[in-house]
Parts: sequence; structure tokens; C-alpha cells
Amino acid sequence: MSKLLIYYAHPGNRHSHTNARMAMLASTTEGITFVDLYAKYPRFNIDADAEQALLQEHDVILFQFPLFWYSTPSIVKEWFDLVLEYGFAYGPEGNNLAGKRFMIAITTGGDASAYSPSGYQNFPLRTFLTPIEQTARLCNMEFCAPYVLHGSLKAPDDGRSEQHAQGYQQLIAAIRDNQYNFTRANKLPLVTYSSLPITEQAQS
Repeated sequence: MSKLLIYYAHPGNRHSHTNARMAMLASTTEGITFVDLYAKYPRFNIDADAEQALLQEHDVILFQFPLFWYSTPSIVKEWFDLVLEYGFAYGPEGNNLAGKRFMIAITTGGDASAYSPSGYQNFPLRTFLTPIEQTARLCNMEFCAPYVLHGSLKAPDDGRSEQHAQGYQQLIAAIRDNQYNFTRANKLPLVTYSSLPITEQAQS
């Protein structure tokens, strides 16, 4: 089994449909460590030492959040700034995270068609995620294809919200059980509930 650590960040959790449902399923899935960053650090007083120790205990680090202004919610950036220190996460002696996998699960308000050169967002979604991807790479972590739901504002009405949440639970259980095929997933720009590369046999 892989040790999976999930960080959830949503400043408007009480108004959320999809992310709140995903977080509930993740927090009740056996064998997974779940941290709600806004609940744990309401004043942003992040305990870097405790977080670093937690990171070292896990194999896969997953951040779940809604995309805010083409980036993360603010507490995730604060977490990055304080926890991913020189000498711990990067630099000549900073190899504590080397070899671990880093993944994000995000929702976007815009439809998939918006994230293209011809769409109103002008760029593919992965372009906006480049700073996160490079953060993982600088820490010598493997950045994995993100789990994405586009058009999340409409998703509760058209049934995709629950499908996405159930897919998320399948995803994290597969990661825990070494049944998620990262090699296949990472050949894609992103994965969705309908394209999860889950195998019946455990992966190495």
C-alpha cells in the first residue's frame, strides 16, 4: 500500500457542492491521511516542522482545491512558502521529498472548451498549473496528471458533481492500494472520472 496524504483547501467550503463532497469522501476513506488546511490553520499559523514531518511519512502528496484566479487558494501558497524550505525540500541538502509523487485535484468554473487557444481563457489548463508543476519538480518530486472537473458550477445540476466525487474516491483508494497506473495517467494532460487508469493488480 502507498501512504497517501491529502491536503484540502477551500475558503468557502460551506458554500461548496463538489469539493465539499469530495472532501467528505476523502476524510472517511480508510488508510488515507486527510488535512483540511483552513480548518487546521484558520489564522494561517502553519507549523512548518509538523508539516515537514508529515510529508516525510507519506509517499504521495495530493492537494485538492478549486482553481482561484488561475492559481491556488492563498493558504496553499502560504503552505508552499513556509513548508518547502531550502535545505528541506530543495537545494544541495534538500532531498527529503525526492522520489515522492505530487498530484492535484482541482475544479474549474469554466468549461473544458474555455481552456484552449480559441477559448476565453486563451491557454490550456496545464499552462496555468506550470508554477505548481515546477515547484514539485524543483523538490525532485514526480508531478502527476491532475484530476480535474471543468464547469463545476453547473456540475451539481447535470449529475457530473457526484460522478466526479465518486471518481475521486476511486482514485484515492487506487493510489492507496497501488492500483493507480501513474505511467498511463502521466501520458495525459489531465484525468477525469471517466478516464481513470485504474488496474486490478497492484502497481510497483
